[in-house]
Amino acid sequence: MISEKDIEKALKTAEKTLKRRPYVDRLKNPFKVVVSTLLSARTKDETTAIVSERLFSKVKTPKTLLKLTQNELEHLVYPVSFYKNKARFLFGLSRMILEDYGGKVPKTIEELIKLPGVGRKTANLVISVAFGKKGVCVDTHVHRILNRWGTVSTQSPLETEMAIRRLIPSKLWSKINRILVPYGKETCTPLSPYCASCRLNQICSKRGVEKFR
Repeated sequence: MISEKDIEKALKTAEKTLKRRPYVDRLKNPFKVVVSTLLSARTKDETTAIVSERLFSKVKTPKTLLKLTQNELEHLVYPVSFYKNKARFLFGLSRMILEDYGGKVPKTIEELIKLPGVGRKTANLVISVAFGKKGVCVDTHVHRILNRWGTVSTQSPLETEMAIRRLIPSKLWSKINRILVPYGKETCTPLSPYCASCRLNQICSKRGVEKFR
């Protein structure tokens, strides 16, 4: 079991194995962070990077995005998953940022989740990456791994977020998503994780793991 007392050491160990980092880690502009994070949902990081760079070569602000037509925006964000829905969300959040927030991305989770297509995961990532605040970004990888390690025992990403806020020092919050997302794609995969070669094999609870490599 990897308890909350061991989490910092476990994160450092997992980080040493990573081959790549999430694309959003390269960004600092708040608008680019929220756009790229929205595009990344259920999309490979490599695809997110290519699409985001293509979009940002044309779009710098909410105002410039709203100058595009629906077809133009859909073409720019293809082939991310659900690209038509995401294009619609991007129009909606850009309009809301301009009309309700003076053209600037809001800085609180409560305001961010009001934007079309933005949930708690995205909101936490935006305040953490773009504004340097203490956010707890929990996606399926973070939720799965912390339960698999035995660090938490939760039923949903929201429960995991609340458990992290309660159990884990805030200085580690931003590292959890940054490390565990690529770790969950490369080593601690959803099905048949690579336990035999994992550096945390001996202390991981492997909760819920039926088959591993």
